[in-house]
Order: sequence, then structure tokens, then C-alpha cells
Amino acid sequence: MTRETDKTRAGAAAPPPIAFAEPWEYELHFPRDPRAPGIARTTLRAVLDAHGLDELSDRAELLASELATNSVRHTKGPASVRLRWACPVLRVSVSDSSPVFPMEVPAATAWDAEGGRGLAILELVADQWGGPDVPPTPPAAAALAA
Repeated sequence: MTRETDKTRAGAAAPPPIAFAEPWEYELHFPRDPRAPGIARTTLRAVLDAHGLDELSDRAELLASELATNSVRHTKGPASVRLRWACPVLRVSVSDSSPVFPMEVPAATAWDAEGGRGLAILELVADQWGGPDVPPTPPAAAALAA
């Protein structure tokens, strides 16, 4: 980018913010890197805060972190986190290169175990979760789907 381009952009008027009820979508692609879940959490929180949805940030961060961590640990390639807002529903999804989709929540895992709790957390925290065939459910109040 040149200085002239910087000046042109700096002088341009910013577009108005997207209205709260209008749908939007953000997607972050990341490599198979152990730093990726942290980067995804930080990005997710910034997007939700910017859109005035900070009350959903903690749950969304937890869900995205668990899903992104599973992708980084158990697949061989890159992944992505997508946030999709369709008022009043926020959908957090993670896609990766694995053709296998884990559908069963494992048996109870010890509280001090270093792994194996991700799907159980999804089961507890997400309003619903599943693969690409999960139909959208319009809830009555703001919700979070993983």
C-alpha cells in the first residue's frame, strides 16, 4: 500500500455501522497452529464487542475455543471460525479438513483430565450443536448456537 492510498482511505467517510437486527457474518481462517484458538477467541470477542453483543462473548469464546482446539489437535490441515448473526441468533461454527464429524459426547471425564471434555462442554453450553445439516432454529430471545 502506498502513502497516497493511505491518505485517500484516511479522508474517506466511514460507512455507517450495520443495524443491530441486520444479519452479518465474519470468518477467520487459520493454520494448524496451537496459537490459533487464542487468536480466534481474541478476534471473536472484538467482533462481538464492536456489534454490541458482549453479553454473548463468554459463551461464544468458550465454544469457539473448544471447537478450534479440537480442529488444531485432531486434524491435519487448516480450519476456520465463522460468526453468523441473524437477529436474535448468533451461530458460531468451526470448519476443518477432517471428513469425520464427532457426534457422540464421551463418557464423563475427570475434572482434572487434560483432554476429552470439549464435546461435553459443547453439550452443556451450546443451545444446539452439530454438523452442517443442523437446521437453524429461531428462538424467542437472543441465543447462541454452536
